[in-house]
Amino acid sequence: MSLSSVRLTVDLDALAANLAVLRDAAGGAECAPVVKADGYGLGVGPVVRRLWREGVRSFFVARVAEGEAVRAALGPGRPATVYVLDGLTPGAGPRLAAAGLTPALMSWAQVEAAVALGGAGGAPLPVALHVDTGMNRQGLTPGEALALAADRARLSRLEVGLVMSHLGSAAQPDDPRNRAQLERFREVRRRFPQSRASLAASAGIFLGPDYRFEMVRPGVSLYGGGPQERPDARFAAVARLEAPLLEGREAAAGEAIGYGLAVRAPRTLRLGIVAAGYADGIIRAAKGAGYAWAAGARRPLVIVTMNMIAIDLGDAVMAPGEPVELLGPNALLDDQASAAGSVAHECLTRLSTVAERRYLGGD
Repeated sequence: MSLSSVRLTVDLDALAANLAVLRDAAGGAECAPVVKADGYGLGVGPVVRRLWREGVRSFFVARVAEGEAVRAALGPGRPATVYVLDGLTPGAGPRLAAAGLTPALMSWAQVEAAVALGGAGGAPLPVALHVDTGMNRQGLTPGEALALAADRARLSRLEVGLVMSHLGSAAQPDDPRNRAQLERFREVRRRFPQSRASLAASAGIFLGPDYRFEMVRPGVSLYGGGPQERPDARFAAVARLEAPLLEGREAAAGEAIGYGLAVRAPRTLRLGIVAAGYADGIIRAAKGAGYAWAAGARRPLVIVTMNMIAIDLGDAVMAPGEPVELLGPNALLDDQASAAGSVAHECLTRLSTVAERRYLGGD
């Protein structure tokens, strides 16, 4: 490797393989990937084009601008339904309409705004309904959803193609909140018999057929994260972050390493200084618990600074310029997230926007 480059490789063939695993697990439900946050930090254009090539025809984003980016990436020749999880925010109606985006209404105020737009346009407005079944983050209350189901005047102005909710504890299969949310969702879903339903994201898919309904919304597992927030061999690494070794050096027992006195060498250490840091997305809190992959083995992270990392080389011999894998098939995404006290989603979305990027298996 060049001594000045950090390289992010995005393996779109691995993305497609993960989609196949999720489709198989979904048991016939449509897989509608979540591609918010620039395709979980991996580049929404290449991601959605490859997913469309694999037969995906529905996507979820968080923001209107993200939906516009999906439309621009797909172009007019690749039709798809794009749902916006922020819903119908004030003033967003014209942009949603211009880009052909479907808002997932998340409050009664948004329902009223959508009804007004549906009435003004003549034809019913295509929408999804997001219902809060116990996560307490976003969505209509079940009572509001049931009231809307009984309100023929309002419903006549809306085309409710999807009713959805989101599980708060799906990564913990034995958590009783999962079943409680499922029962609340079923009650609402029964009142919209003509609409499709979606409850499960990545982890929810693996809770069993009761949770899958007509559509599932895989996110982190599509990009290589385990559905239960730990490494899962069924899912391939999509992102590989590598940086070159700058130099090797030695720190004697008791000497401080890096800033201040926060880290001291417990013994004489042979350190490898790597040309990457938290500016490239490596979470600083992973020091001491995380690892890199170098010279064929895991090497503990000793310190993480803005543009440099020190790893414990042990007895390995490495030359300047040799690559060190900081994330990928050997430096596992969920391991790195756990070491940083975080989740795979954050590790991916923090990845460097200035790294040299390459895509394998693109369109």
